[in-house]
Amino acid sequence: MAYNYNTNSMFQHALYFALLILVVGADFPFKNTSLPWDQRVDDLVGRLTLDELVLQISRGGAGANGPAPAIERLGILPYQWNTECLRGDVEAGNATSFPQAIGLSATFSRELIFRMAEATGVEVRAKHTSYMADKNYGDHTGLSCFSPVINIMRHPLWGRNQETYGEDPYLSGELAKSYVRGLQGNHPRYIRANAGCKHFDAYAGPENIPSSRFKFDAKVSDRDWQMTFLPQFRECVKAGSYNIMCSYNSINGIPACANKKLLTDILRTEFGFKGYVVSDELALEFVSLDHQYTKSYEETAVLAIKAGCNLDLSVFANNVYMTSSKVVQSGNLTKEEIVNLTKPLFYTRMRLGEFDPPSMNPYMKLDLSNIQSKEHRALSIELATKSYVLLKNDGNLLPMKGGLKKIAFVGPFADSYKELFGDYAPDPDPKFAKTPRQGLMKLASNNSFASGCTSPKCTIYDPTSVVLAVDGADMAVVCLGTGASVEAESNDRSDMNLPGHQLQLLQDVVAKMQGNKKPVVLLLFNAGPLDITWAVSNSGVQVIMECFLPAQATGDALYQVFTNTNGVNPAGRLPATWPASMSQVLPITNYTMKGRTYRYFDGDPLFPFGYGMSYTKFDYTQLTLSASTIKPCDNVTVSVTVHNIGKLAGDEVVQVYISWEKASVPVPVHQLVEFSRTHLNPGQQATVQFQLVPRVMAVYTDQEVIEPGKINVFVGGQQPNQKVKLSSPVLNSSFVIQGEMTQLKSCKYPGWGN
Repeated sequence: MAYNYNTNSMFQHALYFALLILVVGADFPFKNTSLPWDQRVDDLVGRLTLDELVLQISRGGAGANGPAPAIERLGILPYQWNTECLRGDVEAGNATSFPQAIGLSATFSRELIFRMAEATGVEVRAKHTSYMADKNYGDHTGLSCFSPVINIMRHPLWGRNQETYGEDPYLSGELAKSYVRGLQGNHPRYIRANAGCKHFDAYAGPENIPSSRFKFDAKVSDRDWQMTFLPQFRECVKAGSYNIMCSYNSINGIPACANKKLLTDILRTEFGFKGYVVSDELALEFVSLDHQYTKSYEETAVLAIKAGCNLDLSVFANNVYMTSSKVVQSGNLTKEEIVNLTKPLFYTRMRLGEFDPPSMNPYMKLDLSNIQSKEHRALSIELATKSYVLLKNDGNLLPMKGGLKKIAFVGPFADSYKELFGDYAPDPDPKFAKTPRQGLMKLASNNSFASGCTSPKCTIYDPTSVVLAVDGADMAVVCLGTGASVEAESNDRSDMNLPGHQLQLLQDVVAKMQGNKKPVVLLLFNAGPLDITWAVSNSGVQVIMECFLPAQATGDALYQVFTNTNGVNPAGRLPATWPASMSQVLPITNYTMKGRTYRYFDGDPLFPFGYGMSYTKFDYTQLTLSASTIKPCDNVTVSVTVHNIGKLAGDEVVQVYISWEKASVPVPVHQLVEFSRTHLNPGQQATVQFQLVPRVMAVYTDQEVIEPGKINVFVGGQQPNQKVKLSSPVLNSSFVIQGEMTQLKSCKYPGWGN
């Protein structure tokens, strides 16, 4: 994608202020671009007093806690660390709002996540340059993103499921790598913006039901920790993320942001992380206030600094790290420890180009014409169309050609664009957003509308308006779900039911439409699974489509999917299991993985992970493996032929799973180890190849190892052995690992960060 660079006005503003910096201390070595980065960082940090150092590690944002202050005697400007970029530039004025993360993960596409993150990075950088020209250092003006969220969606009621990439560690890790690389760019010297994977670690509910996230202690076994909660963060690190955010919760009794095992032994020593760790907002303060793990801010500062937390993200000017000078004076910390904590912060700012002449950094030339550009708006539509998951399509009602006389749009999401965005969304100009009604109304010569409810909670329901709206309609489009008012940060759900009277609304519509023998389409706008058993089994609901929270592109994307415009064909896949009922849902406070997610669940869900229908059909043949026997640390190449045997073009998400025949320790029932999204025209076939690397074959004893034994391989457009399944086959084969049990870390190329 080509981006707009302004070499005049915007660049001149940036150059002007950069020259002001250079005037002061222009001969300082940290301004010398010919020196190695580490020498420049050492020079800069070595010039700071203890009080200056303390302010730099204490001012992570937000509000009164930011920005990191200027150091005028060195010509260093303020810097704002508090920036959110989950799927666009958040709370920074008009910006392209891409679909929520849970929807993005349903695309099962590394390439699409990369492009979204790249576009986000461009807008973040363009806005930053503009903000700096105006000397605006407030919240959300910086380049250091607290994104992506790669916690595991292990419970359907967790309020923050929408921010994640779903329940699978492999999928989450692969998409995290794409996000990091797309956001940061590929310039050999500079990064466009820096990524920050969060929340580290074992943070996946509760938010507020039945207890507060600010004091929750996740009791996690070493095996679950290593096999489920850590792998995606390792991939983030290997992709080059500059930041990791530590989480609110404790892990086995120790708060994450004061946890040396987590932040030093695992993150830095085992994973090789070289960047900075920032606390979640007020997480350091909660160490004493809520966890009651320490008795004072001073005690917390000692533990967190020694654990390896570089930056205190608070909302208070007098926060935990502001006590660090006092703690150094008391002898419980050294100035050298504060110096070392500060170095990654200034290294990041250097790689962002802050201390180099602007002419050297091409990202400095990105201007505001990139905000909501035609290309970014088109990308937002493409992402939404490729995220929608078709769950039911009786009688092949979709795609349709239009020509209807009247369509009725009902439900709290049918014509309220603000409900379609979810948490951590950018704030686009409303002229760029379309609701389902606005997008689909041109399918008919007339349309009617009734929200039926005053909000998604639907505690107040007006059945009369709904029945009147659908009267005489040729088709009813019912738009239900949750939205951020029902599930979001700080807000768990208590059950999987459609909120309030929403089910009654749907039943009233179906009763009216069945009497007229007219179809009903159910569109769902949510993150966590919903109990839609009634709709799935009722013949009066012909179509069910999971839309997640598609943001500004909702209406345009729905029109393209409904009408097969430009060959658009739904191919999204569920990134999380939908339980059949609450009887399959374990307590959110229990962190064992047994019985959770498709990897450890042995029942029949309503819809399985990886499920999604299409307007066309696919067949699979010629599954081959590169070897029937391998040694530990060897790769295996998997090849399969996919054939579009239907009448329409479409994307197929090819999924590769493995299972262990006789592992010596508990392992998943099966697990995703590769995937790809392939476009095929009618009658077209393609041979798709995958490389299975050692890390996906590893099991956990008291460390990650490759065990000898038989590995089963399954390849298809869905999981193997599911009750709810597509018509296409899942092929299977196997290979045998021969030799001695081998430590994964001894494998020369285990597949980390590839």
